[in-house]
Parts: sequence; C-alpha cells; structure tokens
Amino acid sequence: MNKLQAMEVFVQVVDAGGFSRAADAMQLPKATVSTLIQQLESALSVKLLHRTTRQVTVTADGAAYYERCLRILTDVKDAEESLSRTRLSPSGRLRVDAPTGLASSILVPALPAFFERYPDIQLELGCSDRLVDLIEEGVDCAVRGGTLADSTLIARRVGVLNMLTCASPEYLAQYGTPHHPRELERHRCVNYFSAKTGKIYDWDFTRDGERIQIPLPGVIAVNDSTAYVEAGLAGLGVLQMTDYLLRDHLASGRMVQILPDWVSDPIPINIVYPQNRHLSTKVRVFVEWVAELFDSHPSMRVRALAPNVNQPQPTAEPEIA
Repeated sequence: MNKLQAMEVFVQVVDAGGFSRAADAMQLPKATVSTLIQQLESALSVKLLHRTTRQVTVTADGAAYYERCLRILTDVKDAEESLSRTRLSPSGRLRVDAPTGLASSILVPALPAFFERYPDIQLELGCSDRLVDLIEEGVDCAVRGGTLADSTLIARRVGVLNMLTCASPEYLAQYGTPHHPRELERHRCVNYFSAKTGKIYDWDFTRDGERIQIPLPGVIAVNDSTAYVEAGLAGLGVLQMTDYLLRDHLASGRMVQILPDWVSDPIPINIVYPQNRHLSTKVRVFVEWVAELFDSHPSMRVRALAPNVNQPQPTAEPEIA
C-alpha cells in the first residue's frame, strides 16, 4: 500500500462525502478507492469511516486522523514545490466555476493570455448561474458575486459588479420613460429569481442619501443572466443588470439607460475555495490572474466599491453576474 496515496484518498472521501464522488474527483476506479481505505484502516487497526447505503461519515478517530493527514499532505506538497519548478510552471487539471455572463463576457475572451502564461494547466470551466457545492462536486475554486453565506469557504475579493437600469427603445416608446424608481411600480420589469430558493430579488436605488428598495411587477422572471438581458432586448420590460453585460447594447442603441441619477448597490465579486483544501499553485496563479484581469477592467475594479455607512452591503446571492 502506498501510504501517502491512501491518505490522499481518505481526505478526498471525507471532503466529498462518498467513495464514488472521491473516485471521480481523483479519476480513480471506485474499487481502488475502497481498497485503499480498507488497507489504511487495517494498517492503523482503526475504523476511520462509517459506511451506509446512503452516506459515508467519519468516525471520531477518523476525524482526528483526517486533520493530521491534511497537515502532512500540505507539508509534502510544499516540500515538492520548493524543490521543483512547479511555482514557475504550474500544471494539471484545474476545475473552476463561474457565473454564465461573467464567464462568457470577461473570463473566456481573456483565456488566451492565461494559457500563454500557464500552458501546462488544463482548465475545466463550469459556466452556470447555479450555486455549486465546491467540495461535493470536486471544484477547486469558484468566482461568485454577492454576499457570501457559506462561512466554510475562504474568499478573496477580486472585483465588483456595478448595476445599470435599462430598457429597450421599443419598450420606452410604448410605455414611456420613468424618472423616479417609484414610477417603475406602474411599469413592466424583468425580474430575476434565485435558482436555489426561487425568491425574486427586490430592486434597490440610492440618490443623495435617499434609499429605495422595492419589489417590482413583471410578466417574466428568469434565473440566468444571458436570458435576463435577452428578455430586456425583446422589450419585455425594464431590467437592472451589470454594466459590462449592457455596455455593447447601450453603445449600439439596442438598450437605453434610465434613472441615471439613481445608483444601485454594487455587488462584490470573490473567488472562493474550501478552507480545508490546500491552495495549490495552479489555484493560486488562477486567483492572481483573475484579480489582475478584473483590476484592469473599468467596470470591475475593487476600489470602485467605496465604503458607505449609509449604504448596506448587497444581500443578493451570487447569481447575477
């Protein structure tokens, strides 16, 4: 038995909560994972895991051993990297998740520069407005917008999303142009709902110390940023969306900004990863690259999110991006 490999497999099984998910994450046969755990328990003369048909949970002894394994594996990884060129040329598979709009508009167009810098990384980029479970789904890190509710994740702020309120010229010609947020209560609006809870988000506006947060009527609600913009372009109603997704449509005249004096809460953008997972070199360089990319983007610089004691932090889940 390769003791180090067995320890790596054990940590992955605990993190993933099952043998099948651990096997998939490590690209090993499930039988190999099961055999290594059995051999490890036999060598230690300790039961590390409780197994049922529905779930796998760690025993008290297993929990203590898990913490020691994490430290040992981290030390081994650090030792290897200090004696190799891994820091200069990171390699291997990197699984990242990002919101659809942000991935298609910002990340993907910039990826040629990333691969020119790090040619040995194989990137698997999940693009979805769904909130993924990083540990259960074997994702190394994720780009997320909004207030983070999961305290088990480590987060690094890398940018912000600034919101604009817009409508199509056809919609405005038919229904008129509102000049105050309260007038939107007599309009049609394109709403956005949480893929996790189904809750439709309120709209918020601030001007000269006055703050308005209201639910607004609409004939359609979606949970995907691309579909949300398309609904606005189709004239289905007023929408409130990140400026980088609307920039080209505003320039072409397909969308018109309304209520320009009213500012909506900027949404923080973070890269998150599990706190019990060693931050590998490939994850670290990806995080640094994204931070550089966003800092060079006029719509997403971190410094754009100035603290304001009169303005609460946004409570939106990390979906509209």
